[in-house]
Amino acid sequence: MTSATAPITPAAPGTTRYRVLGAISFAHFLNDMIQSLILAIYPLLKGTFDLSFGQIGLITLTYQVTASLLQPLVGLYTDRHPRPYSLVLGMASTLCGLLLLSVAPSFGVVLVAAALVGTGSSIFHPESSRIARLASGGRHGLAQSIFQVGGNGGSAVGPLLAAIIVAPQGQRAVAWFALAALAAIFVLWQVGGWYRLNHLAAGARAKPKAAAAAAVSPVPPRTVALAIGVLLVLIFSKYFYLTSITSYYTFYLMTRFGLSVQAAQLHLFAFLFAVAAGTLAGGPIGDRIGRKRVIWFSILGVAPFTLALPHVGLWWTGVLSCIIGLILASAFSAILVFAQELMPGKVGTVSGLFFGFAFGMGGIGAAVLGALADARGIVFVYALCAWLPLLGMLTIFLPDLRKGQLVKH
Repeated sequence: MTSATAPITPAAPGTTRYRVLGAISFAHFLNDMIQSLILAIYPLLKGTFDLSFGQIGLITLTYQVTASLLQPLVGLYTDRHPRPYSLVLGMASTLCGLLLLSVAPSFGVVLVAAALVGTGSSIFHPESSRIARLASGGRHGLAQSIFQVGGNGGSAVGPLLAAIIVAPQGQRAVAWFALAALAAIFVLWQVGGWYRLNHLAAGARAKPKAAAAAAVSPVPPRTVALAIGVLLVLIFSKYFYLTSITSYYTFYLMTRFGLSVQAAQLHLFAFLFAVAAGTLAGGPIGDRIGRKRVIWFSILGVAPFTLALPHVGLWWTGVLSCIIGLILASAFSAILVFAQELMPGKVGTVSGLFFGFAFGMGGIGAAVLGALADARGIVFVYALCAWLPLLGMLTIFLPDLRKGQLVKH
């Protein structure tokens, strides 16, 4: 954790601060590892509390809704009133939720624990995304990818640790992961110190006229509104499909192929590892070839693989799920930076809106798909969700924001 233990001076303009990006990515790794742990122990919770698929979906809905509803408000507030150490407060909420989950005696208490973890996430994501942009040195796609890959890496490791630690020892073993939350609090305290210094230094250097000019969108307001709407639909497509795997992939493998819980969790780990790899690639590729092209490929380009997935055997299911994760994950960094470029000067608001909407779609998707799985079966859910990436055709309505190629509307 050397990247976070020493004081870091404010970044010079154009300098990419990899130590800061590494520190915030590591904190994202720990944060999302804890979150994915909740998803990974669904089979354990289902057996302990005799839950239906609908109740499993309610756990995800509770977590995602608390995260999604608060994130835009947090982003809007911190755009006007930056709070460098709010990241520590958010992680403390996650820590409380984790400890409560380890001793929860009933389904209702599990929901409260999920809400606390969701609240922590709602504070963490908008502010940490802002820090990534501050430390980017102008390489915004790269910075968002480094930040995002930490979260995806944590999401991939969570199920693996659940299979190794929690599955053999039971619900109380969740408490061991409080050590990860404490480590994240320590790192975020250091990052908050850099954020405070960097923000004040940047504010002192900024000229009001230059700042006002930088805050003007490169396209007309109607085009901005249309593009933001399209991007949100693409987020809906991406996260509804991802939810079908992150929440129910283990059940799908156990139901269709008769795998054990631990074997199914290993398949989930492989999928989430592919998601992490795709996230890391998407941002810098978008910096180089244009974010609109990345969005085209990552949403619509994954459709042939999602359509094939429900109709193949176990080996090809594993292969296709990894291909899907790799391609689909490359979209989010490109979508987020594209939206930030459409609405300059509103980094926190945009980040909160898109993280919050993504979390909300994940939560609603979990509840809807859980109820659908109860009614029609888990295999039917995957056959239906396979069509969602076709919404990627809406990318045609996005303006091209690359320099020298701006489409006028």
